[in-house]
Amino acid sequence: MPHFISDTLASPRFQLFATAVLSGVTVASLLLGYQALEREQRLSELRNSIPSLADDSHRTRRAKSAADKEDARNQALARRAQAGDFDEELILEQLARNRVFLTPDGLQKLRDSFVIVVGCGGVGSHCVASLARSGVSKIRLVDFDQVTLSSLNRHAVATLADVGIPKVQCLQRRLMAIAPWVKFDLRQEKFDETVAATMLGPWEGGREPDYVVDAIDNIDTKVELLRYCYDHKLPVISAMGAGCKSDPTRIVVGDIGASKDDGLSRATRRRLKLQGITSGIPVVYSTEQAGEGKAELLPLPEEEFQKGSVGDLGAMANFRVRILPVLGTMPAVFGMTAANHVMLRITGYPINYVPAKGRDKMYEGILTYVQGSEEKLARLFEPGTIGLKTPLTLGDVAFLAEELYHARSIISGIPTRLVLIRWRKPETSSMKVMGEGKDMQKSSTVSLRDLVCMTKEEATRHEKEIFKAGKALDEVYDAETIARVEAKLAEAAAHEQYR
Repeated sequence: MPHFISDTLASPRFQLFATAVLSGVTVASLLLGYQALEREQRLSELRNSIPSLADDSHRTRRAKSAADKEDARNQALARRAQAGDFDEELILEQLARNRVFLTPDGLQKLRDSFVIVVGCGGVGSHCVASLARSGVSKIRLVDFDQVTLSSLNRHAVATLADVGIPKVQCLQRRLMAIAPWVKFDLRQEKFDETVAATMLGPWEGGREPDYVVDAIDNIDTKVELLRYCYDHKLPVISAMGAGCKSDPTRIVVGDIGASKDDGLSRATRRRLKLQGITSGIPVVYSTEQAGEGKAELLPLPEEEFQKGSVGDLGAMANFRVRILPVLGTMPAVFGMTAANHVMLRITGYPINYVPAKGRDKMYEGILTYVQGSEEKLARLFEPGTIGLKTPLTLGDVAFLAEELYHARSIISGIPTRLVLIRWRKPETSSMKVMGEGKDMQKSSTVSLRDLVCMTKEEATRHEKEIFKAGKALDEVYDAETIARVEAKLAEAAAHEQYR
């Protein structure tokens, strides 16, 4: 073997291959570096051109100086207002419409509140702007990103002059000029579970947040935030996907268990159900369905590259990109709907959303059926078995029944009297025993990848033919049904990592 390796290393072909690989890596690094510099130069040129369209350098400097003075004035006013040196009557006059609507007591609750908004893009920025304009006095902003050119079609307050600055700083910069008494706590960091306790922790003086707004568009961190809020009983509302949506009349507030019609909502709901959270989190979502002629996620057409500046939309200039289509009005509606919910909850204003149909009783019935079925199966190997525990939760049942099988039988498509049952008969005992005597624990070995959704009548037949009579699956079901079931079982196996 050593001789083979030395011959390979000495081979002219290997040396030529290694040289080519190293050259390719070097060229790629130079290319990426050049493109990054090129992009930064273009953005810098754009920012420098914003103060004035005139070529007169004196006027350009004067415009820039005026902008700096305006920022300084706003900052000075904000410092005075937050220190209490601001006429209370002027604040009440600015908030007069809210005061009449919410009552003086309701407005005071809003002014005393502390709200955290995680994600300050299209949805989050409109939510923050609405909260600040309406009287919330303490707002923590959490976002690691910066304002980009493509942000400007949907961001609430960003201008061309803000391109390249952190989104949290942009919001504070613009909103302090509107409501200088609002105190902002800026956290320019990426949210994840490792920093959740800090990001969602108390304000100065130990004040816990009155509400948390989730405006994250990343599934992993979204689930981590919602799980943390759920576990720590922090009031939270989550904004689902505004991408590819166009109908504002379809945007509703409902429970996480009822949101079904967008990819972000579906993926978030699945992950949460696998972690045992089937309800109890309000979400803003759209019931709009995809359809012919409507926007969808597609590769960028070649003709778009001919229009120029397409690279500004991607992570790196001059690279082919895929863009999530977003109509600028829709994130605003999502964000304002979330802010509206927060304000009503904090002030105690009556909320009468149309309730979604509860499914917990159905899940409990299915879980009971699984436990009974597993006991019967265990008795085929161990007669007299009773008291068998099942390693499934209501979240597991909800995921399988609703998300994987869409509340329909995999055999017939019928949506009534549904149960879950093993697809294959175990070759050996399906029972695991731990301990002895009074400390003995008997449990089933069933997992998500074992169970299929059927009607109760179909499950009875399946139990009789497959489990008791010992027939092969292809003796009872046709090839198309078996293939359909196997695909679902493989999908369940892939999702078990999120339990």
